[in-house]
Amino acid sequence: MKSLFKKAALALSLATLAAAAGAQDFPAGKPITAVVPFAAGGPTDKVAREIAQIMGKQLNTTIVVDNSGGAGGTIGARKVVQARNDGYTILIHHIGMATAPSLYRNLGFDPLKDLEMVGEIADVPMVLLGSKALPAKNFKELLPYIKANAKSISLANAGVGSASHLCGLLFQSAIQQELVTVPYKGTAPALTDLMGGQVNLMCDQTTNVAGQVKSGAIQSYAAMQSKRIEAFKDIPTAAEQGLPGIEVKIWHAMYAPKGTPKAVVDKLSAALQAAVADPGFRAKMAELGAEAVPPARAKPESLRAHVDAEIRKWSPVIKAAGVYAD
Repeated sequence: MKSLFKKAALALSLATLAAAAGAQDFPAGKPITAVVPFAAGGPTDKVAREIAQIMGKQLNTTIVVDNSGGAGGTIGARKVVQARNDGYTILIHHIGMATAPSLYRNLGFDPLKDLEMVGEIADVPMVLLGSKALPAKNFKELLPYIKANAKSISLANAGVGSASHLCGLLFQSAIQQELVTVPYKGTAPALTDLMGGQVNLMCDQTTNVAGQVKSGAIQSYAAMQSKRIEAFKDIPTAAEQGLPGIEVKIWHAMYAPKGTPKAVVDKLSAALQAAVADPGFRAKMAELGAEAVPPARAKPESLRAHVDAEIRKWSPVIKAAGVYAD
């Protein structure tokens, strides 16, 4: 019996040593797959591809983006939850990681318990947009117009649980007015209909609408945060225009499967911290109207605290709206 225990202990020790050696060598030239739980070309995909390119150089390997969309980002997230915990599969997700526990009553995983935190990547501001056909030409004109025509004002979003949906919920709550919500299967068709005048309003990320905003193809009513957006300083905030208290930033972050060795998580986080400080990455994010986080936020402990706080923030908003995605 003692011999059996000794063999088991030896096998465990060897396995531990092998894992430690593997962690030290990581990534050993092997490519890393970054799962993005949304379609290619979307806001999260744009952030992911930029950070993957720079992190790959830091780690001396290639980071390949895998777009596994569907169900508000939960399909891709589950894919990573169930992946091997060796560091070669990571997840790049947005604020949906914190809202999914309230939107999905049968989510199947706990963001705080079933994933390892790597760090935050970037914050993307939201802008309230309107069709050019709307007679209200600024935010101060828009609010009374909404009050007078609420039953016929349509508010588009990219689907339940999307960033545009969450921003829309907060906007309706702030003005205490329910609008005609029109969900789409993605941002692209919603934006197309907004530009065509088929819907009236939409709230979306600057990374997705920078071109349309700058060209004047749609109206820009308000920056949905406490300060003006650096790349769009001509768009006043909602607070400046009489509606304080709206703060919607769509943050993006990186995760690894639960049980990924600490040494591997630390290497990923160190590469992420270097990447968010990279002048090229920061300039690219600014070009899109986004903001790379400071390196102090690209750490596991910072991300864990942030996800926890965001779950607490959005849970009552979603429950009050009575909206579920399942």
